Amino acid sequence: MVQALIKFALRNRFLILLMAAVFFAWGYYSIQQNPIDAIPDLSENQVIVFTEWMGRSPQLMEDQITYPLVSNLQGIPRIKTIRGTSMFGMSFVYVIFEDDVDIYWARTRVLERLNYAQRLLPQGVTPSLGPDGTGVGHIFWYHLDAPKMDLGEQRALQDWYIKFALQTVPGVAEVASFGGFEKQYQIILDPVKLQFYNITLADVMNKVKANNNDVGGRKFEMSDMAYVIRGLGYIKNPEDVENINLGQYNGIPVRVKDIGRVQMGGDLRLGIFDENGKGEVVGGIVVMRYGQNADKVINAVKAKMKEVEKGLPPGVSFKTSYDRSGLIEAAIETVKGKLIEEIITVSLVVLIFLFHWRSALSIIIQIPLTIAISFILLDMFNLSSNLMSLTGIALAIGVIVDNGIIMSENSYRQLSEWQNNNHPDKNL
Repeated sequence: MVQALIKFALRNRFLILLMAAVFFAWGYYSIQQNPIDAIPDLSENQVIVFTEWMGRSPQLMEDQITYPLVSNLQGIPRIKTIRGTSMFGMSFVYVIFEDDVDIYWARTRVLERLNYAQRLLPQGVTPSLGPDGTGVGHIFWYHLDAPKMDLGEQRALQDWYIKFALQTVPGVAEVASFGGFEKQYQIILDPVKLQFYNITLADVMNKVKANNNDVGGRKFEMSDMAYVIRGLGYIKNPEDVENINLGQYNGIPVRVKDIGRVQMGGDLRLGIFDENGKGEVVGGIVVMRYGQNADKVINAVKAKMKEVEKGLPPGVSFKTSYDRSGLIEAAIETVKGKLIEEIITVSLVVLIFLFHWRSALSIIIQIPLTIAISFILLDMFNLSSNLMSLTGIALAIGVIVDNGIIMSENSYRQLSEWQNNNHPDKNL
């Protein structure tokens, strides 16, 4: 079999060279398309179900949220295991699928089962799927440099402008905000006044919710003109909250400001983000979508940030907290440099020992061809190029040329024996 392959290759040299050129071009295309990252993605094939029920204890979250979800998600096909975690006001359920399961098929199946499990949860509690990213999907962190803006304004700018703009970048699964204060209206009630006016906390909550709403009407036609009637009721400032009617006492309306006061404040925080001990900052974490090219996504995010920065208030700019592209590019340049050094070294060694450029060329040409085929296989099996795989290719270059050197040396030995046996006078 091997002899037949050798004979076929020798008799069809141009066909073999054409096949080598096709494989090299295919490999170059695979290099351009193959995702590049600094570290290999060893995370499990998982779908995260996140549920928020603020103010509840971890034990209540476990009994009312986590346990019903874990129990009802177990019937999904091709699941390896399900893990649940409960904490104050939050529940996380990790659905681990088999490695060969398509991630978006898995998310669809989990979403279908969540629609059924919804009826088992407390009223008003809605579970949601986490982003379609992986454990190494946090590829880029940034924060705002806004010395003249308070943390609440910075967080509002991040949540309502910057976050939405960056989420439109292809390959970005989510932009998670961190730091600062989430602005909210806070009502400070006086329990003595509540008791005096005979108003409960539930009454206050329901009335405030009911009065923060726009309502629609019908059209009103007059003088060949149609006017759309609507009621504007959304809260725009603390005064709107203070003037909400809660009931009546002896025929006199009781408003929110009669039983307490309204102020602007921040939501409950479980931690802060500090920049090198200089103070708190506000920013975001860019999470890459599953199977994307980290280097391309980071470059696209940076380009989008330059566009977004033009619309920021005066004195506000972006600062990079963590950028994986530097590590990726450094790893690629290091491995690329080592590849070039090893190719040159091996080529010189082959030329010196064989002292025949055609034989050396037949051996050296195996190096780029083998590397090209390696990237073809990486792309076919949906494996990313990272520091580990590229280093393995660099270390294998010496092994790549071993067979060529052995075959060339064996050919020289066979030719020498044939020449000695059939033409002994030419060796004089």
